[in-house]
Amino acid sequence: MKIAILDDYQDACRTLDCWTMLAGHNVTVFRDTLKDEDALVARLKDFEALVLIRERTRLTGAVLERLPKLRALSQTGKAGPHIDVAACGRLGIAVLEGSGSPYATAELTWGLVLASMRRIPQEVENLRKGGWQQTLGRGLRGRTLGIYGFGKIGLVVAGYGKAFGMRVQAWGREGSLERAKAAGCEAAASREALFSTSDVLTVHIRLAPETRGLVTAQDLALMKPDAVFVNTSRAELVAPGALAAGILAGRPGFAAVDVYEEEPVQGAAHPLLALGNAICTPHLGYVEKDGYELYFGAAFGNLAAFAKAPPAGKTGGA
Repeated sequence: MKIAILDDYQDACRTLDCWTMLAGHNVTVFRDTLKDEDALVARLKDFEALVLIRERTRLTGAVLERLPKLRALSQTGKAGPHIDVAACGRLGIAVLEGSGSPYATAELTWGLVLASMRRIPQEVENLRKGGWQQTLGRGLRGRTLGIYGFGKIGLVVAGYGKAFGMRVQAWGREGSLERAKAAGCEAAASREALFSTSDVLTVHIRLAPETRGLVTAQDLALMKPDAVFVNTSRAELVAPGALAAGILAGRPGFAAVDVYEEEPVQGAAHPLLALGNAICTPHLGYVEKDGYELYFGAAFGNLAAFAKAPPAGKTGGA
């Protein structure tokens, strides 16, 4: 099959052990993201299959209709709103889903928590410039960790919080609260209490139409002036512009984010990057070797199996 792997910014796929699963196929790796639909169609029109790295490229029905040779999309992780799955079914394009792991994102989340609380990036930069001990960080023991959305990642993050001696409280739907209690964590007294009493508040919620803009400016205004708001899930969970405005207004006092409304962010063109009390990473949550082996191993394996026993003509979405 003629296969394209999209948006491999680091040219990492070819370094993975699972790369051998695509042996015998004609594979092209693209390292950039195209937003223009005409340019995207021109790039992809001759490919029979695409490997998608999470939600980096959006494939609308209008784009898919202009890719007549396309037979399969192999998604790293689960397919999301970036794929018009209904159009795939209509056009007979198979959608092959893989699996993922909560650990890489949970670890990155905790790295951001520690970096924010102890002002690690600021002190590293101060030292490079000849300074010495110019900030006063805070420890985690005895403080309150708030987790909004208690799924697989939230559960792992809660374990890290407990290991550091934090009080852990959660908020979310009924299922989230039940899982939190089963894990030995507290349910916050209310949504307002979650925001107002947490020293560190981290969000772990799937993006869906009903969760877009879930965290409002009013929520952030309830936070302590020395609290840290962490987002390694999706930027769109927060109302547009609310986090940068909240930081400038002094509540919360700090932000640590790994996700942005438009990715990749080029030329430092995001308001949070101009703020000294915001730590920003380039969507590294799931981007690490073990996680990539898991994600791409599943995506490549699914595609290799599809190629060995392709249906007669195009089929509906799988």
